[in-house]
Amino acid sequence: MTLPASALPVEAPDAFLGVSHSATGRLWRDRLDPRGAARALAIAQRHQLPEMLARVIAGRGVDIDAVTDFLDPTIRRLMPDPFTVTQMETAAQRIADAAMRGETVAIFGDYDVDGATSAALLAWHLRHCGLDPLIHIPDRIFEGYGPNVDAVDALAGRGATLLVTVDCGTTSIEPLAVARQRGMSVVVIDHHQCGDDLPEVEALVNPNRPDDLSGLGHLAAVGLVFITLVALNRELRQRGFWSRERPEPNLLDMLHHVALGTVADVAPLTGLNRAFVAKGLIALRRRDHVGHTALMDVARLSGPPEAWHLGFMLGPRINAGGRIGRADLGVRLLLEGDVSEAARIAAELDRLNAERRVIEQTAEAQAEAEALASLGLEDKGSVIVTASEGWHPGVVGLVASRLKDKFARPAFVVALEPGGIGTGSGRSIGGVDLGKAVRRAVTDGVLLKGGGHAMAAGVTLRKEQLAEFRAYMETALAADVARSRHVRKLFIDGAVSARAATPEFVATLNRAGPFGAGNPEPVVALPSHQLIHADEIGQAHLRLRFRSGDGAIVNGIAFRAVGQPLGNALARMRGQPLHVAGSLAVDRWQGAERVQLRVVDVAAPDPGPKTIR
Repeated sequence: MTLPASALPVEAPDAFLGVSHSATGRLWRDRLDPRGAARALAIAQRHQLPEMLARVIAGRGVDIDAVTDFLDPTIRRLMPDPFTVTQMETAAQRIADAAMRGETVAIFGDYDVDGATSAALLAWHLRHCGLDPLIHIPDRIFEGYGPNVDAVDALAGRGATLLVTVDCGTTSIEPLAVARQRGMSVVVIDHHQCGDDLPEVEALVNPNRPDDLSGLGHLAAVGLVFITLVALNRELRQRGFWSRERPEPNLLDMLHHVALGTVADVAPLTGLNRAFVAKGLIALRRRDHVGHTALMDVARLSGPPEAWHLGFMLGPRINAGGRIGRADLGVRLLLEGDVSEAARIAAELDRLNAERRVIEQTAEAQAEAEALASLGLEDKGSVIVTASEGWHPGVVGLVASRLKDKFARPAFVVALEPGGIGTGSGRSIGGVDLGKAVRRAVTDGVLLKGGGHAMAAGVTLRKEQLAEFRAYMETALAADVARSRHVRKLFIDGAVSARAATPEFVATLNRAGPFGAGNPEPVVALPSHQLIHADEIGQAHLRLRFRSGDGAIVNGIAFRAVGQPLGNALARMRGQPLHVAGSLAVDRWQGAERVQLRVVDVAAPDPGPKTIR
């Protein structure tokens, strides 16, 4: 008799390939416990799928009855009723009023990719309604995050009667009060965490507000704007606004924006977000949008775009305008219809992105040295807080992310201004809610301003508060950090050989994509492959080649590994057999395709034979 998966015993699993302590200090574990392995087998049998694809799907917690929908996520099936979001109906009605009356609408967006795509999506729709919206993206250095009184005054002076904030506004109580005093209605479309006090506005559309039961708190702001426009289309349809001369716009035509903003904001690729990105990537592959096509060309993107391209190639270029250039360049590119002008803006963003990398590398080296000094030889401390004058405020979040990855603990990087005020960003590790701790620090008077998500936060403080802030975060987060770092694990989806690593195999795995936050890229292990080549390329990357026992060879790359534990281990183990873990991708160059393993970890095999579990 066959036992159901739920009846199988759950035992403490062995280390995958026997790796209990890898080059990066991690324990390798099979992503599937016995129940998960049984579910993978059932998925493979019922849906006639290859074993490894079934393992990947089971490892993402997909039920056997949901596999078909997982492999083809559709917006139509996953789209909720927009009015389940608190105050969405009011927001749609007020924006519809503006369209009917031909009002001047002002859009205030954040300076990151999510803000730029949100503003561009809303502006595109309002233009279809016959309006000519004003768009304001604040300067990161001179204005900071979110609406400010001067900008609100300027927009009111230009005749705006409705202010719509996107990807910001939830915590902007005073500036939005001024907007109302100046005669503007205010609609906030935001997804950031809320404090106890909310601004008094016409509508605050935020699935993370305490009284919202929609369950859509995982959406990026651009996804929330998309849902708002679904509601707006419905409202205008009911009012008879659309006609043959003014047809209802097809929102699916703008999924490029939604995909880019969702991936760049590291929103979890589950549910509706996953459908947004899957269908948005198809739209990008059509190359029918002037701005996105110019961006892909200047990024030298070869082959069809994938989710990681959005996060690592396209997003950073949009971000570069808000970080060290003109904040509105990204929105301008996404709304540009002229091919030549779009190419010019994209080239400027590419230049700014290269400049940003140089600035970031300098700050990163200094911040890393400060972090090493504060942690000491004993590696003590739960949170890294570094600060310096001369660091560019536009790169502190990127540097914080590097420190978080390198030291496996939450990290804050603060740029100090000559007047003694510091603006900084923090990045967290799994299981440690940074946004909550930062908001508490504001309430307790340790910070002047602050807020964000569980994984990322922004702070403003006085220079003399740095030591107090460091101690506060250490106390607030120490227990959670200790739990998160107790045993660092790398979850492996399965073992393959170099011979099996073909473009067809990668395409099979990619059926479980798009991959990103919430739907991690499959990690495979190559057991006992010999490292036959390693050389340094680019910005501290290692180009690698591995050979299996049957003589098959697969190329590899280890990003930013030189001088790090992974790079040091690879240098020591050249010519030796080793277990290798990483993600497989197809590298396209000059029309040729070859598989490349993006190496994330290695380990020396035990002398004795090991079974793969």
